[in-house]
Amino acid sequence: MKSIRSVYKIGNGPSSSHTVGPYRAAQLFGARYPGADAYRVTLYGSLAFTGEGHGTGKAIRSALPGAEVVFDREETDLPHPNTMRFTALKDGREIGSARIFSVGGGSIRVEGEPSDEDADIYPQRHFTEILNLCRDKGIGLAHFIYRCEDASLRDTLADVWRAMVASIRRGLAAEGVLPGGLGVARKAKLLYEKRCYNESADVAMNRVIAAYAYAVSEENADEHVVVTAPTCGSCGVLPAVLYYMHRDRGFPEEEILDALAVAGMIGNVIRTNASISGAECGCQAEIGSACSMTAAALASLYGLNIDQIEYAAEIAMEHNLGLTCDPVNGLVQIPCIERNAVAAMRAISSVNLSRFLYETRKISFDEVVATMYRTGRDMDEKYRETSHGGLASLYNGGL
Repeated sequence: MKSIRSVYKIGNGPSSSHTVGPYRAAQLFGARYPGADAYRVTLYGSLAFTGEGHGTGKAIRSALPGAEVVFDREETDLPHPNTMRFTALKDGREIGSARIFSVGGGSIRVEGEPSDEDADIYPQRHFTEILNLCRDKGIGLAHFIYRCEDASLRDTLADVWRAMVASIRRGLAAEGVLPGGLGVARKAKLLYEKRCYNESADVAMNRVIAAYAYAVSEENADEHVVVTAPTCGSCGVLPAVLYYMHRDRGFPEEEILDALAVAGMIGNVIRTNASISGAECGCQAEIGSACSMTAAALASLYGLNIDQIEYAAEIAMEHNLGLTCDPVNGLVQIPCIERNAVAAMRAISSVNLSRFLYETRKISFDEVVATMYRTGRDMDEKYRETSHGGLASLYNGGL
């Protein structure tokens, strides 16, 4: 497996695979053909169907000014649902081309070339291998991660945490209507401030965590800077819970960074053995993965053992299986923003179950990851980020 750094990328929303990935691809292609006087980029699959709502063309043109962006919605024989063909032109003649795939979480892959990311640093591929090693060595999961990664990982995680906190604080202060034409009002500030006079501690916790999740997700929908965790569409789940534990429960930042490392490993296992792309496996790959990462992070923060951490991550993923990706009008707003808040609370419930029931579990984390991938591949294409099914096809503009 690659470094857990590959899970966390800081960039502008609203979609890691539809904006961050294509932007990086455009940068890479432009650097290869700096002498071109024109560029043409053809988008296929999910990028063609939802790219306008996700701002894919805007992202590409910001890296390749003046590029012609074509949305090809007819081609179906694709090696990946997020496929792009870049063409460089000089005096009207083609001087170079490349097919590039946006594979999820802002990562890209050029056809016929090695990954654009670091070489593998973990010999393990599956969580069971990691679990057995940690048991044999008598070490915790965070300790294992720091032994494998280089010394700069802590600095990277600190940068990630600062970006997450900043997105929450900006989102809590912002008001108004999100762009895109759906007329979706920002709700984070309202949620955060709307206390009930007889509000119980549990209700207050859920409301505040939901407000934090809304804050980040609304920043993402407004194309502001967020952190993929593991994607832009699911970027609000992990920060919401960890910020609550830090700000409202007093857990120190050093422990939060350890929890981020654990979450990163869970995301790493998922992206290595399955997918974190909504276009490839539906929203179970995005929100399901984020929920799983958050459950593991919270279990780690509570000091639970590695079996309890694994079980928390497994529960969180198992109960997001089959979740469709059906963004209305191709915008990362309905149902995406609300879904982040719900997943944050589901992660907490997963930890509560794992604390007491881990010795009775029957399903491993690796098994549920494999199940998620198989489910996603079996899922009808219209439920995999094309805006052809589910809410995207039935939404009539509200009541």
